[in-house]
Amino acid sequence: MTRYVHAPPPAVLLPVVGSDALFPVRRVLCVGRNYAAHRREMGGDDRDPPFFFAKPADAIVPPGGAVPFPPATTKLHHEIELVVALKSGGSDIPVGRALEAVFGYAVGVDLTRRDLQALAKDKGQPWEAAKGFDASGPVSAIRPWSDAPPQGAIRLSVNGAVRQDAVVADMIW
Repeated sequence: MTRYVHAPPPAVLLPVVGSDALFPVRRVLCVGRNYAAHRREMGGDDRDPPFFFAKPADAIVPPGGAVPFPPATTKLHHEIELVVALKSGGSDIPVGRALEAVFGYAVGVDLTRRDLQALAKDKGQPWEAAKGFDASGPVSAIRPWSDAPPQGAIRLSVNGAVRQDAVVADMIW
């Protein structure tokens, strides 16, 4: 006998490169203004401490999934992101031991309804409507951690036109 009022949502799962295993997504924590050039473009300073926001796990779109244009916006923006998949939780992990918690890496796209974000910022309100909407987080398959952090280019193209071109080393945090 089921005691649920309604069926629980399905687990959010991402494929793992080179395996038939699936990675379960529990929560999505994001670092705001993490690319040096973007931070300066948005009026920030590289010395400012990071800030964080969250997306619900069910905002994730696995590889090959549909990403429809969201409602209630005329200014949809996209940013390519490095995704770090953690194999274990923790708190107050010393910097020297942080990589012990990493399972692997993926590439993601942070979709933002900038018009809704601007309204929320003006009123000092949270950004959930701008950042955490359905299908706001497409993510690639996860590549298991080897012995070195990912290096190289991270690039986003839309219909063949490059919109973002950076290297992982450009990330501040």
